[in-house]
Amino acid sequence: MRIPILSIIFFCMAILTTGVAVAQNAQFNPGAIWADNNGTHINAHGGGLLYKNGVYYWFGEHKIAGEAGNKAIVGVHCYASKDLYNWKDEGIALSVSEDTTNDIAKGCILERPKVIYNKKTGKYVMWFHLERRGEGYGSARAGVAISDKVTGPYKYLKSYRPNPGKLPFYPLGTPEDEKVDCLKAANERDKFFCRDLPGGQMARDMTVFVDDDGKAYHVFSSEENFTLDVAELDDSYTGHTGKFSRVYIGHQTEAPALFKRNGLYYMVGSGCTGWAPNAARWFTAKSIFGPWTYHGNPCKGNGAEITFGGQSTYILPVSGKKDAFVFIADKWVPKNAIDGRYLWLPIQFKGNDMEIPWLDHWDLNAFKN
Repeated sequence: MRIPILSIIFFCMAILTTGVAVAQNAQFNPGAIWADNNGTHINAHGGGLLYKNGVYYWFGEHKIAGEAGNKAIVGVHCYASKDLYNWKDEGIALSVSEDTTNDIAKGCILERPKVIYNKKTGKYVMWFHLERRGEGYGSARAGVAISDKVTGPYKYLKSYRPNPGKLPFYPLGTPEDEKVDCLKAANERDKFFCRDLPGGQMARDMTVFVDDDGKAYHVFSSEENFTLDVAELDDSYTGHTGKFSRVYIGHQTEAPALFKRNGLYYMVGSGCTGWAPNAARWFTAKSIFGPWTYHGNPCKGNGAEITFGGQSTYILPVSGKKDAFVFIADKWVPKNAIDGRYLWLPIQFKGNDMEIPWLDHWDLNAFKN
């Protein structure tokens, strides 16, 4: 018996709608629609991952169909996976508030959520870039929320600009001319730092990183994005200690992603061209506070000059595999944000140098055990 083609189409649509018999993924397909266990494109943009008890958790911005731009209407979405290919929808981990006086009121801008686990307190801590409702990108604040459970719900604690009244920490080897003295006439490079010193430094695109010794760090674009701050978090991971350094001063950098390999710290970021993609950039340092060395664009292959159409958001160390790090980027779709795609690509190393090649399809066998 011949089955009409329209019947086949409707049957496939029904499967995607109901979540029945969703095909299992066995590889990464950068830039393609990536369905969750319900057959729905994963909705976790600008996100980060946490590995806990054999499970990976992916947190990201939940977008709305037809919604342009970055206004948060729902909150932060969470997904779980044991193999990194197939993801279960765990629901909304942090919801925006209906109370318009709340910092995370519906309509605010809530970007790049990252979650870390605090072994001392047993709490899961979520940091994010926050722009309060109606303030455009003028707030430039860091927001924090906590939960007893990895998937949430997360309780919003506070938002603020980090390290008010604090001068940077200067690592050994910092040139004298990089040291800020706001009592003197601020030069062009330091004018935003000195302007914001009393109330705290601007905090936009960000990530968080937990080092081998359990200390945690908040890395964020600051000073109208003309520097990156590497700022130490307190023992609870919910506040700053006041110790921080500045990276790549005078160059607009956003979308930081940080990892550590063989005792060396690596950071990948991007330039600042709005929604449009640009060339990625990477840095290394022997100390997390620096000094950091700039190395240029790590991407190789067709489209490398625009990071294959994406922008960095996180670098994932794959559990149980040596030198296995996944570069995670967002391919933004500003006119319909929910359609944003994800670019997951393997990082390759030559000594201490790194490269990010384009691959149409790949799997974790690309890494040695």
